[in-house]
Amino acid sequence: MPDGTARSGDGMPPQGTPPHGTAQRIRTRAIWAVALFTAALPPAFIGFGIATATEDQTNLAMPLAFLFWAVGLLFALWAAVPTLRHWDGLPAQTRWLGALPLLSVSLFLSVAMVAALFI
Repeated sequence: MPDGTARSGDGMPPQGTPPHGTAQRIRTRAIWAVALFTAALPPAFIGFGIATATEDQTNLAMPLAFLFWAVGLLFALWAAVPTLRHWDGLPAQTRWLGALPLLSVSLFLSVAMVAALFI
């Protein structure tokens, strides 16, 4: 139709509906983001322990933790963009699953910045 709305017989999805498979892609990306954030914790703890317990400040654990965290951040962004783009057309569970990894990173960084001000 000229006004951009689709009729039921046109074979087009109703306006506001995300493309097919969007919810599954959002779920997969969000799960990968959480898995990578979790994988960054053991190297971070080990690297922090090595840095405080020994004179040698160089170790492989901290760069590895940062790498896992940075890749997790990319997956969190990769999940958040389509989530925010199709927010109204997604089920509530998928909305929050897509937004939660990026929200948790933002909260973590905010708490770290506030803690750094008082330390």
